[in-house]
Amino acid sequence: MTFSKFTKGLVVAAMAASLTIPALNLSASAATDWSKVKTLSVSNGGMSALIAACQKEGQLNVIALPHYWANYGDMITGFKSAYGVKIDEANPEGSSQDEIDAANTNKGTARSPDVFDVGVGVAVAYSGKGVFAPYKVKNWQYLTGAPQASATGEFTPNYTGTLTIGYSGDLGTITSLDDLFLPKFKGKIALNGDPQGSSAALNGIFMINKALGGTFDDVSKGVAFFKKLKSLGNFINVNPTEATIASGQTPVVIDNGYIQAGVVKQFAAAGKVWKMFTPAAVGSTYNSAVSAWAPHPACARLWLEYTLSETGAKVFAIGGATPTSWAWLLKRGVAPAAGIAAIGNSKVVASKATADQVNAARLYLKTAWPAAVGS
Repeated sequence: MTFSKFTKGLVVAAMAASLTIPALNLSASAATDWSKVKTLSVSNGGMSALIAACQKEGQLNVIALPHYWANYGDMITGFKSAYGVKIDEANPEGSSQDEIDAANTNKGTARSPDVFDVGVGVAVAYSGKGVFAPYKVKNWQYLTGAPQASATGEFTPNYTGTLTIGYSGDLGTITSLDDLFLPKFKGKIALNGDPQGSSAALNGIFMINKALGGTFDDVSKGVAFFKKLKSLGNFINVNPTEATIASGQTPVVIDNGYIQAGVVKQFAAAGKVWKMFTPAAVGSTYNSAVSAWAPHPACARLWLEYTLSETGAKVFAIGGATPTSWAWLLKRGVAPAAGIAAIGNSKVVASKATADQVNAARLYLKTAWPAAVGS
C-alpha cells in the first residue's frame, strides 16, 4: 500500500530499447492450442506466434495487482504498450487466496483470471491440483529458485522482498516492539491483510514472531503479541491501502519493505516523514502462475514471458522488489542503475518459511488468529 513508484518514462524507454518484437508467424499461432503449451519452441512458432495469438485474443485478465505493489502499475502499462492488448484488472487489493477463489468462481467464463501472483503457501497448496498450467519461460534457468520451487513449472518465483514496519514520523521513533504497546499507538497499527489468506500478513507475523525468539515452526509468540496489541486497542482489523495511509487511518503498517519504501518517497514529496523499523529479517517471495482454465491462454503465457524477462525484471527492481533474475542481471552487467539504487548491488537473502511451515502456520491460525484479534 504505497503509491505510484518511479516515472513511467524510464520504464517505457527501457522497454522500447530492450524488447524487440519478432516478425509474426500467424500460421503457427493459428495451429497452436496455447492452453497446452508448456514452453516456447520452434514447433509452436516461438515468441512471434505467441505474440500474434495474444493480440488475436485481445485481452489479459489479472487479479490482485495494485499498481503500487512491486511496481505493477508500470508493468501493466509496459505490457499494454508493447502488445496493444487490453488488461482487465480485478480486485487489486485481494489476497493470494482471493485470486484462487475468483478463478474457481468464474471458471469457464471470460471473467476468470488468466494469471496469478501468489505467495509460496498458496502456490504449493494448489500445485498438482489442476489449478495451474505448467509453463516455463525462456529465462527459466536464470531465475533463482525456480527449478527447486516447481520442477514442472506450475509456478515460478518472480520477486522477493523483506518485511518491515512502516509508520508516520509524527509518532516519533520506534526502537523496539514494546514501543507498539504505548498509548500513542491506540487504534493505529494495521497488518496488510488476513494471515489466513494473505502472504504479506502471514510474513508480518513471522517477522514479529522471529523478533520475539520464535521460529517458523511455532508462531505462537507472534500471535500472542498481536493479541496483546488488540487488547490494548492498538491493533485494528483494517486492511491498509494507499487511501488509508494517505488519510492517516493506518499510520502504522506491517508490510513488505518495497511497499514501504514507496511510501517514504511519497511522504517526502509531500513534506512529511514515513519511517521504517525492521525488528527481524524475514523475506517473502511471490510467484507467477498461469491459470489452467485461463480464458486468454496465449496472453497468460506472454505475460509471464514479459514480467520474467529482462524488461520485467528491470520494472520490478526500479520499484524496489528484487527480481529472481537479479543475480543474472548483475553478473552480465545489465542491471539498471535505478534498480541498483533501489535494492543495491547485492542481496542478503532474509530467512523465509518453507511451504510446509507456511501451511502449518495457516492451520494453527484458523483458530488462533480469530481468538487473538477477532474478525
